[in-house]
Amino acid sequence: MQMNRRQICLLGFGATMATALGGNVVPAIAAETEFDQVVKEFAGGAEIASGRISLTTPEIAENGNTVPVAFDVESAMTADDYVSEVLVLAKGNPQIGVARFKFSALSGEASASTRIRLAKTQDIVAIAKMSDGSVFMDTKTIKVTIGGCGG
Repeated sequence: MQMNRRQICLLGFGATMATALGGNVVPAIAAETEFDQVVKEFAGGAEIASGRISLTTPEIAENGNTVPVAFDVESAMTADDYVSEVLVLAKGNPQIGVARFKFSALSGEASASTRIRLAKTQDIVAIAKMSDGSVFMDTKTIKVTIGGCGG
């Protein structure tokens, strides 16, 4: 089969567009799938509820290299009711896992703060697993600006 110049150009354009779109769509789908898988593994099949954990972040981060993040979990921290673990995730980073904190009844309170690096504007998620197996989640969106210019 002979191809004319127009058909070759259209074939090249189609291949270029498929590569360009596929290169952007596939990682986004893979990141969402990875996030769902990490959350499911952490929760261990438990239903994820809101409440009990409070995530504190800035609305806008002028420098994505050092973004302050803190959480506090409401718990009596007794032998019968305590926070066993908290997982912090950044949905838009190449590695979504940011930090994992482990607690016991002797911890006294379940709170921590740290600074994280964010690649772009994205959601930060904190998930708390309680000693009885219940799981609670809070999410905040942080807008990362470039040079403080609102980008």
